[in-house]
Amino acid sequence: MIGLISATAAGAAARDRLAAAWPDRTRVYEGPVGEAVRAAFAQCEQLVCFLATGAVVRLVTPLLSGKTADPGVVCVDEGGRFAVSLLGGHAGGANELAREVGEVLGAEPVVTTATDAADLPGLDTLGLPVEGDVAGVSRALLDGEAVALRAEVAWPLPPLPVAAEGPYTIRLTDRLVEAAEREVVLRPPSLVVGVGASKGAPVEEVLGLVEGALREAGLSAASVAELATVDAKAEERGLLEAARRLGVPLVTYRAGELAGVDVPNPSDAPLAAVGTPSVAEAAALVRGGELLVPKRKSAANPAMATCAVVRRPGRGRLAVVGLGPGARDLLTPRAKAELRRAAVLVGLDQYVDQIRDLLRPGTRILESGLGAEEERARTAVEEARAGRAVALIGSGDAGVYAMASPALAEASDDIDVVGVPGVTAALAAGAILGAPLGHDHVSISLSDLHTPWEVIERRVRAAAEADIVVTFYNPRSRGRDWQLPKALGILAEHRAPTTPVGVVRNASRPDESARLTTLAALVPATVDMMTVVTVGNTATREIAGRMVTPRGYRWQEEPE
Repeated sequence: MIGLISATAAGAAARDRLAAAWPDRTRVYEGPVGEAVRAAFAQCEQLVCFLATGAVVRLVTPLLSGKTADPGVVCVDEGGRFAVSLLGGHAGGANELAREVGEVLGAEPVVTTATDAADLPGLDTLGLPVEGDVAGVSRALLDGEAVALRAEVAWPLPPLPVAAEGPYTIRLTDRLVEAAEREVVLRPPSLVVGVGASKGAPVEEVLGLVEGALREAGLSAASVAELATVDAKAEERGLLEAARRLGVPLVTYRAGELAGVDVPNPSDAPLAAVGTPSVAEAAALVRGGELLVPKRKSAANPAMATCAVVRRPGRGRLAVVGLGPGARDLLTPRAKAELRRAAVLVGLDQYVDQIRDLLRPGTRILESGLGAEEERARTAVEEARAGRAVALIGSGDAGVYAMASPALAEASDDIDVVGVPGVTAALAAGAILGAPLGHDHVSISLSDLHTPWEVIERRVRAAAEADIVVTFYNPRSRGRDWQLPKALGILAEHRAPTTPVGVVRNASRPDESARLTTLAALVPATVDMMTVVTVGNTATREIAGRMVTPRGYRWQEEPE
């Protein structure tokens, strides 16, 4: 919860705007400011104070207990011009909160954390448990000193300016090791502990078994991603409590699924009890990996718990990102976040140029020209399979005539894939023209490079007969000058010559142009590959210079 505190009418107005924007995330604290700050500091994960920074410093100083425990605090000035990350920039999330507040209120976020100011990911913001000399290694990264990355476990990380060797080290490992001098240890969630338990197994027995197995194998409990068991044990209190204390979920699988897993130590006892010859080993191995600790029993007599430990391989991450039609303000916040998270960027050279300034230092860029779509798709998937965090970019929405299709055709289930939607050319053009897509509509590409013209023509004819608004992508190029006239002719068989047609070139870009014409008056020679052509249906009208397809509301019907 985010506590909101203000002292003046201007501050209260900005406070109320934030509260209205985030009704489920915020709580307004009324009353004397000092009491409100103290109450919010004790009860909330974050605070936004519409007060002077000096006043907030004096109020929160007596309340501070430690970097990892204190809430994040953001200050907003009386004029609503700045959102200052004052306390808990990383651990308390105040840096990101300042940016979010800035977006809602139109304020400039002020972040003074060194790594953020240098556009480097903080070592304590990677989402992994971190140990060791965080300050010293972070300072070395900021100063440009050589910092070596020792990745004992493959795991997708954001771009870091690391070297092969250096006096400072970032060590990525699930081994039970202590950080050396000038070293940071990152703990990837690479371990899965399979557990079996008799009914009523006490949590102390389960937890003691798991922790002992990890310790004796030289493995860190901080790298445990989950406890796994058979679904018949989903409500076993000892397992649930052990998972809670370890801070991980208890994941369950059907007995039939576990029975199909090849394990080194099957047993008749679990087969009779829950329908699978193995619980601990099978639950740990069911999603693949390396068995580090075979099944072992607890020391109690009789033993009421078993466990096994598996290291799952690090899964690479492929984000397929839509950049929108070109304007920076139509690039979504989620797309920006994925671009900054990626250690490897793959894309068409002209699209890379659009967003190069958003990438973090150290991002590896793999760019190529037109016609290399399949090569880019393969490259992105190969980089992700190597355990890296990859962003594959496309214009508009990456799933619409763009890179998502070839990439996902190459990808298998050995990588994580994230789709990031973008504003399509059809939507951008529609917004410029008015509301041409107000009713059913379809997008059709007129490029026959990959689709036979017979198929395209059949689709155009179906749209024409169904009276659906049509947006043509790739309408005309130097080598393809007859397809658009042919498609317009098909539509003209079912629509009046006066049917509105919108033509938009380079939607949302500096050289954007748009015009409204008719089906009979459109000159195909004025259209190129940077243009989308939207043809209305029989209900589409030009109203006040805008192209509008009525939604069909009853109150819009003309009186008889």
